[in-house]
Amino acid sequence: MKEKRELICISCPMGCHLEIEELDNGEYKITGNQCKRGIIYAQKELTNPTRVLPTTVKIKNGPLRRLPVRTNGAIPKGKIFEAMDIINKVEVEAPIKMGDVVVANILNTGIDVIASRTMEKR
Repeated sequence: MKEKRELICISCPMGCHLEIEELDNGEYKITGNQCKRGIIYAQKELTNPTRVLPTTVKIKNGPLRRLPVRTNGAIPKGKIFEAMDIINKVEVEAPIKMGDVVVANILNTGIDVIASRTMEKR
């Protein structure tokens, strides 16, 4: 046995406390999960952690100054700050509909940044 880690699963509302042991053969023993998603979450978190990125961008001619956006899929956790550098430079113009692509294929991940709400022109 190499190392033991603890994680809280965020795949569902249960918030299971997972205990992960790395075995000598490079595999993982995962306990504490109450559903199958806990095992998948723990394996992914240990090998290639990813996150959906919710944030906002500037919008011109809208009733609000910021438009909520999010990635339409999970991006590598290590690329979040680099993605935010790009997103922080974006400014869109109203009207815009929920689901419209704001940034296509961010960081060549195949994931788009999309509008999370519709915003009409003021």
